[in-house]
Amino acid sequence: MSTLYIISTPIGNLKDISFRAIQTLKEVDLILCEDTRVTRKLLNHYQIKKQLISYHQYSKLRKTNYIIELLKQGKDLALVSDAGTPGISDPGNKLVRDIIVSLGNEVKIIPIPGPSAVTTALSISGFGTDRFLFLGFPPKKKKRKKFFEELINSKYPVTFYESPYRIIKTLEELRNSLNTKYNIQNTKVVVCRELTKKFETVYRGNIDKVIENIKKDKIKGEFVVIINKG
Repeated sequence: MSTLYIISTPIGNLKDISFRAIQTLKEVDLILCEDTRVTRKLLNHYQIKKQLISYHQYSKLRKTNYIIELLKQGKDLALVSDAGTPGISDPGNKLVRDIIVSLGNEVKIIPIPGPSAVTTALSISGFGTDRFLFLGFPPKKKKRKKFFEELINSKYPVTFYESPYRIIKTLEELRNSLNTKYNIQNTKVVVCRELTKKFETVYRGNIDKVIENIKKDKIKGEFVVIINKG
């Protein structure tokens, strides 16, 4: 029986990978990845030489069928994302679903746990996180109003991802949405930038203060935002 390993990889610092993940990457027949250049950097760091196959959100059905055929042939495959845990705001979950539908119990699907930006940020938030809501990336255009309504109506801390190109716009829209229902001075915000990397920065405070501080810095890198209405 073939096996598909879902392997978490570092979100920045290449040392943040488990021994089990490294060993599994060495043992599989092929590695599925988003960007071969990004994954090759990780593999070179650990002196792992393996064939890479790209699989990302724009991959067509024939690529999925090819991967399924490899599993039917008894190949053991690893799925990695560019950073973090595959399937979390990532097209890997679609591939896993398609494989389950096509092969069912004919293939083992084994998780190799590790880093994830959302749990990394929550761990340093200082908020109560026995329950929280994760919303992935906000929609770029349509359904943004619905996104913010769901966020401000949550009883629990809410976390989401955002790119450097939209972080200020998103935080300002969030502030406007919060203003319609809450005293924003009582709403606490934590924004994490470039987690585990050289220029890791954590912004804390009310949303006005956080927006002001982010604007003072060079806005680059990926962001994780956590909102706690208290």
